[in-house]
Amino acid sequence: MDQQYDGTSRRRLLQAGALSAGAVVAGGVLDSGPAAASTSYGGRVDTEHPRFTVAVVPDTQYQFDEDRGDPAPLTATFNYLVEQRSAENLVFVAHLGDVVENALASEFAQADPVFKVLDRARMPYSVLAGNHDIDGSKDDSRGDSPYLRTFGPQRFRRMATYGGSTANGYNSYHVFRAAGRQWLLLAMDWRPSDASFAWARAVIAAHPKLPVILTTHELVYADTGVAELSDHGNRVWDQLVKDNDQIFLTLNGHFWPSGRLVKQNAAGHDVHLHLTNYQDRYYGGSGMVRLYHFDLARNTIDVETIAPWILNQNPAKRSELAAAEIELTDDVNRFSVPIDFEQRFAGFAPVPVRPARPAKQLVIPGTAAYWRFDGPVSEQVVDQSGQGNHLTRVQLGGDAPSASGEFHPEQPGHASWVFPGGKNPARGGYLQTADNAPLNKLTFRGGYTIEAFVKLANDGQDHSWEGLISRLGTGRDAGKTGSDPDEPVVKLGFSGGRQVQWAVYPLDRNDTFTNWGHEQVAGQWFHLAIVNDGRHSIVYVDSSELLRNPATPSNGLAAVGKPWLVGAGHYDNTVDQGFAGHIGEVRIVSRALKPSQFLNA
Repeated sequence: MDQQYDGTSRRRLLQAGALSAGAVVAGGVLDSGPAAASTSYGGRVDTEHPRFTVAVVPDTQYQFDEDRGDPAPLTATFNYLVEQRSAENLVFVAHLGDVVENALASEFAQADPVFKVLDRARMPYSVLAGNHDIDGSKDDSRGDSPYLRTFGPQRFRRMATYGGSTANGYNSYHVFRAAGRQWLLLAMDWRPSDASFAWARAVIAAHPKLPVILTTHELVYADTGVAELSDHGNRVWDQLVKDNDQIFLTLNGHFWPSGRLVKQNAAGHDVHLHLTNYQDRYYGGSGMVRLYHFDLARNTIDVETIAPWILNQNPAKRSELAAAEIELTDDVNRFSVPIDFEQRFAGFAPVPVRPARPAKQLVIPGTAAYWRFDGPVSEQVVDQSGQGNHLTRVQLGGDAPSASGEFHPEQPGHASWVFPGGKNPARGGYLQTADNAPLNKLTFRGGYTIEAFVKLANDGQDHSWEGLISRLGTGRDAGKTGSDPDEPVVKLGFSGGRQVQWAVYPLDRNDTFTNWGHEQVAGQWFHLAIVNDGRHSIVYVDSSELLRNPATPSNGLAAVGKPWLVGAGHYDNTVDQGFAGHIGEVRIVSRALKPSQFLNA
């Protein structure tokens, strides 16, 4: 068959990086593998990037069925995975059992060189026994078998991810690194014995902070369109999954068609149980592979199912049946799983809160003012920079600010003030520098950085044209006649769509210059920074540069010697509304900082 590659491109997610495997813990009945802390795989994957892929290969038995099979589809799949390793940031491959049809040594002799494609590429992978790979009437204490001689511990010891096996050799575990953390994958036999379940529980207990993926041959079936636990699946659930909160995803084959189920464990957390098997489809499944694209930045797992063997065929010579199997797009074979990974793993691996840092660590050279709202509400907020730019509280009407224990996870001070501001009428409290504060006279000709940790109130509050930080004095006061001269000389606030707005009269321009951000989500903390290098201003949100920054050079900030305001803006020197939300801290530095320097001393 002509298998010329047709040039079809797959997604290119990432650039190459270095893969370092997880540490191995062994003991008791574990058959220990080599230490894995520093091994790399040719610089092909990035283990710190928040996006990575795990490939899942189900029942390939019809490809190794005495003299009736064809190893070409699975060979093509493995070659494809090796080729796409860096593009997909592929960190691991898991086979779900039923490698062969009749458990014959001759069939394993056919399968062995195909799996050597992965061996030669040093691609970490796991294999488990399905009922067609062994004597399916026995549990994993069955003794020697052609399967064990081909896919026993001796095959995996060379892999840096390999952690160990049961004494009988039929169950194993791997630890791999991805998205900046370690993950544990269990590969469990067709019928684990009670002793092997105890072993699996011990492995999990030995890795108490690792999220766990369970792979096994039988767990759920989906005859009715909705996946359900099989009789044996109930045993697996009761003995292993239910009480081990670290198991968040299970993968099995054996049955068809594919399906999925979400079931709550004893801790009340979701476990995603997925069945994938294509042996009933054209050409014994055509070597189909399911790709689990983990995206911890988006809190999502995107799943797709493709047949590289067919994908690589010449389209002009591809059969009608083959063409229909290139990619499966129904909702049980192409879907997304929303998982808040931090929240889901918090019970066993909470993300450590960055320790609070004393104010003196943040007073870097050029600091003009630094205010922290990490104490009780008071009439004055001390300027931690030592420059004497203290803030005094002003009440507009309504409720006064209150202290809160909430803070941005990267914030040096672990607290904030809640400003209950509003308009029509103007209400809430804000703060301002004294009339003679040194900050009032500064024009920042050489550049500046203004930062704040902020959370907008999420209670239906109208944030339109709300001020966060501003400078009293209008364009008219500064001798400016362009734009609207009654606008502030400096204002950092939000538009009607909660877009960040930095609008200023520069020293060398008669009109206002405005940087625009995107809509901020109310109720979520973010770090805001305005950076000017003496010519251009750039807005950053959580250290990410935004788009709408003026290209025209501008220099410094107009000043008329009047106070700065925190928690309010103004029009024609009249404060018309107070800020609504949390403010953690504000820092002003008389030079341009890099994103790595934002409140990160």
